[in-house]
Amino acid sequence: MTQMHWKPASPSLFAPILALVLALASGAVAASLPPAVDGQPLPTLAPMIDRVTPAVVNINTKTRVQVRDPFFDDPIFRRFFNIPNQPRERVQQSLGSGVIVDADRGYVLTNNHVTQGADDIDVTLHDNRTVKARVIGSDPDTDLTVLQIPAEGL
Repeated sequence: MTQMHWKPASPSLFAPILALVLALASGAVAASLPPAVDGQPLPTLAPMIDRVTPAVVNINTKTRVQVRDPFFDDPIFRRFFNIPNQPRERVQQSLGSGVIVDADRGYVLTNNHVTQGADDIDVTLHDNRTVKARVIGSDPDTDLTVLQIPAEGL
């Protein structure tokens, strides 16, 4: 008679199964909440969310960077292929979010890593209007930036 030997399961197999079990368990806990306790309805965040959602904005930045072709960085290749030693320009885009903190002045608070070095900053408002923004101040250590957008209609 032959004996079968089982190999221990790989940790890479265990992690997705654990994640699935935890996700299903957390859904069961949330689904088991009663709609009311002692006749009082449970509080909801919906009114607060409706009130603050217009202050949340989308931020789209464009940064022009100079790039060199790594294959033609060698002077021998440049001479052989007769390619001038000129870097090319490439546009990098970055997306992020922000919050209007002062509607009267048009101040928007966002993360510094979203706007750092940006040449062009567009802010899309809750009503789908897109406006240009400029950096008022930034602090890389705290990763915060204050932008200013036109305050009309905020």
